[in-house]
This record gives sequence, C-alpha cells and structure tokens, in this order.
Amino acid sequence: MIRQAVLNRKMKLVVADPRKIDITEFATLHIRQRPGTDVALINGLMHIILQKGWEDKKFIAERTEGFDEFKSVVDGYTPEKVSEITGVPIEKLYEAAEILATNKPMAVIWAMGITQHITGVRNVMDLANLQMLLGNMGLPGGGVNPLRGQNNVQGACDMGGLPNVYTGYQAVTDEKVRGKFAEAWGLAKDELGIMNASRENFILHNSREAFILSNKVGLTVTEMIPLAGEGKIKALYILGEDPIMSDPDSKHIRHCFEKCDFVVLQEIFPSETSKYADVLLPGVSFAEKTGTFTNTERRIQMCHKAIEPTGEARDDWRITAELAKKILEGDGRAVNGGIHAGWDYANTAEIMKEIAALTPSYAGVTHERLDRGERLQWPVKSLDHAGTPILHIGAFPRGKGKFAPIDHVPPAERPDDDYPMILSTGRVLYHWHGGEMTRRAKGLMEVYGHTLVELNPDDATRLGLNGKRRVRITSRRGEIEAEAWITDRVPPGMVYANFHFPEANANELTIAALDPVSKIPEYKVCAVRVERV
Repeated sequence: MIRQAVLNRKMKLVVADPRKIDITEFATLHIRQRPGTDVALINGLMHIILQKGWEDKKFIAERTEGFDEFKSVVDGYTPEKVSEITGVPIEKLYEAAEILATNKPMAVIWAMGITQHITGVRNVMDLANLQMLLGNMGLPGGGVNPLRGQNNVQGACDMGGLPNVYTGYQAVTDEKVRGKFAEAWGLAKDELGIMNASRENFILHNSREAFILSNKVGLTVTEMIPLAGEGKIKALYILGEDPIMSDPDSKHIRHCFEKCDFVVLQEIFPSETSKYADVLLPGVSFAEKTGTFTNTERRIQMCHKAIEPTGEARDDWRITAELAKKILEGDGRAVNGGIHAGWDYANTAEIMKEIAALTPSYAGVTHERLDRGERLQWPVKSLDHAGTPILHIGAFPRGKGKFAPIDHVPPAERPDDDYPMILSTGRVLYHWHGGEMTRRAKGLMEVYGHTLVELNPDDATRLGLNGKRRVRITSRRGEIEAEAWITDRVPPGMVYANFHFPEANANELTIAALDPVSKIPEYKVCAVRVERV
C-alpha cells in the first residue's frame, strides 16, 4: 500500500533505517542513522521544525500540554550534535524535516526497529511528540501507526495478553475493574467486604476458601523465563511461542528451561522449545478454528473454520477451558455455583459475548455483526455503534495530549576493541520468527534455505574474505557460523542476522537488556566480532 501510494499518488516517503531495506527504492529520502540513536534523530528533526516555524501552533495550543518542558529538551538537539550522534549528514536532517513538515497529513509508521531497544517506549513516545508537533493526530492519513509482527498481535493485547491489564487495557490495579471481573466470573463478594486493607488485594469467597484477584502487575515472558532459571518460577505454560529460538541470549534460555520443574507447550508443530516440554498439547492452526483477529488498524475480522482438526488436536480455548476445570476439580473446589460452569463455553460466539460485556472498546462487537459484513474497528461502544476508523478526533482519551521531554540514551552495549561491530537482528521476507512453519514449506526453503548474514563489502575486504563466504560471529554470550551475503544493504561496521534457523540463530548472540517499561529486549543492537572461517 505504501508503494502504491508513492507510485500512484506521488506520496513523499522518508525511510529512516540503518539498512537499505527494499522499500528505500521508493523513498524520496533514506536516512541511515546509527542503530540505537532514534531519539536523537527524532529530536533533531523536531529541533529543525521549531527553528523553521513549521510546527502546528493551533494544534499545540488547543490540544496539547507540556510543550515548554518538551521544547527545552529539544532545543539542545542541534543539527551538529544530532549529526555527531546519529551519523546522519546535517543537510539530510534539514531535508527530512522539510519533507515531513510541509506534506500534510503525514503518517508515521514503524515496526520492531523502533521498539526492540532498551529505549523502545521512549522511541514511540518521541514519535508521538513529532506527530503532535505537526498536528498529525486525529485526522485521515496521520497518526502513529505500529506495524504488528503478525496478524493478531493487536488482538492478543486487546484481550489482556499483557501482565498489567485485563481486556481492553483495563488496569489490574483498578479496584472497580477487579470488582467487575470478579462478579462476572462468579467470585461473589461476601459479608466481609471487597477489600482487605492489609494485603491491598481483592478478596472474594466461594463455599470453601478465598479467591484473590491480585492488584499487582504480573511478569512478562522476558522476566518469567530467567526467574524459572533461578528456581523462583516452577512451571511454564506456553501457547504458540518458541522462546528457545526467539528470546535473546539463547544459551541462557536453554539453561532456564533445563532448570524449570514443569513445562507445558501447546503447539501445532514440534518446535525447538518442545524438546524441553514435559507435556505437549496439540492446538490447531488458524484454518482449523473459528474466531476473530484484530489487526493493526484495530479492525476486528472474522475467521471461519475451513478444515477439521486431525488426531487429538483441538481449539486452544477448549484446551485451556479443560485445564481450568481439572485444576478446579483437582484442588477440591466447588464445581457448582458458577465456578465450573464459567468455563463451559459452547463456541467462540459465546466467548465474544463475554468479551463485549466486560470490555468497553468491544461492547458492540458480535459474531453476527461481523458475519453480516460490518467493518468494525474498536472502540465499538454499543450494538448500534459503527466503530471508530480514526482515533483521537477532537480530543485524546486523557483530554489534551501531553508532550514528553525525551532525551537520547545510548544502547546497553556498544562496540569496543574486543567486539568492534554492531549486530542488528530481524526477519527475512521468506520466513517467520523461529521458522517452524516456514521451514516446512519446500518452496520457501528453495528460495531461502539457510541463514545469510548481511555484511558490507568494506568489512568483507577488511576481514580478508577474498571471495569466501563463511564467517564466525561472536558476542559476549555465544557464537554462530553462517554464510555472508556481501551487500551494501548494511553500512560498514554493522552486520545483520536472522533467527529463523536453529543451526545459526542470531539470538545466540543477542543481549537480554530490557526496556524498563515494556520489558522488550534490545534485539537491534549488540556488540560482536566477525572473523573469516
């Protein structure tokens, strides 16, 4: 769609990426900043926009707050300073700022090159600063637009697949929210009241004992697995994930799984992680089940079963429901009075009704509406609400948008004499994540059948490859050997690798440094040494 907009509507495209990715062929301008310098780059562009008077003064005055504090930080990011930090020539900074400021509306679109840093949250917040500065919020063709890594990442987050929220981003720390979910789930309040002041938790009772809906934020996967390695988490229940392939510092991840007492893996294929599982539960693919996906534009899309599952495989929600029932029965808890029956869903349409009843942003979503062909984008506030194609028209959920003063923070690990190059990681077009599906596709393997490491021609000459292609890449955590693709897609001093193949997985090298807020690892920057094999 971006390519077609450039070709058919002459849209201006600016690409900021250390690598010369394919879409740069369609770009008006390609900025090649050093990995891990995104905040400095964004601040530098905003400095120029303010210097030239290109900001949207009306939008700033009417719809934002905190501008002065924000501006005092941005004022320090002069073109000279930003060029020194990012490696981007000063003239390109001015060119980019002018394109962004004088072509309205302008959309900011990013993927994991922005988020997979210890500053991932700061990067996103600074992009929001940029769009508020230019008045590109709440209008068609504007906004801050994350491209998700797969088709239901948005939907999984919407459904509470995060440790700090219930569905629809309702905070677990909110007493009213916990009360609402407790009541809906058959955990009735008793005469003692709803709050135990000494524990600051919601206390609810059935006929035998107390149930607690905790007010404490839980853990992310990048926190849980290391704690399993320390013996502080005894069991892991993993659904459709392959941490052995996709988590950073693979050697340490394998150690953690070896130490974990009990691992349950729910999957459609045996994966590298399945080697560490005590129990394998056979789930089903998208083609074997009915339900919804929610994509990056918040569009809720219906998917109907196309084929019947084979063998013992069954819907993931059915497996989870059966597990829940057995836990309740095995624990000696009452199976009447709503506790057991709460897991007796007949189909996913019933589950969607529960979602709608408890989730304001999905309140008007039903399978019936979707099957009629209604194109629903949340928030869908009621059964007669048409949905919300564009967010933030007229106002933000908090009222006025708040500018955030964001300073540049260097990556957790930078090149030095022992490890003089930067490794960045990601995917290639032909494979997905740990490759358990795509490596089973003969056609894809014929096109891309093994790991290729991108290496700049200048570095290849310096390493004395002399036409040879095999290289060893070493970090402080491990090493891999792979074939080098000598290409100017990467700048000198940088190497790019993927994590699709077990025999040469880039995550043997990556560092488990986490963003302090989102806990996402810094996959995009670590220090390595490259040698000829």
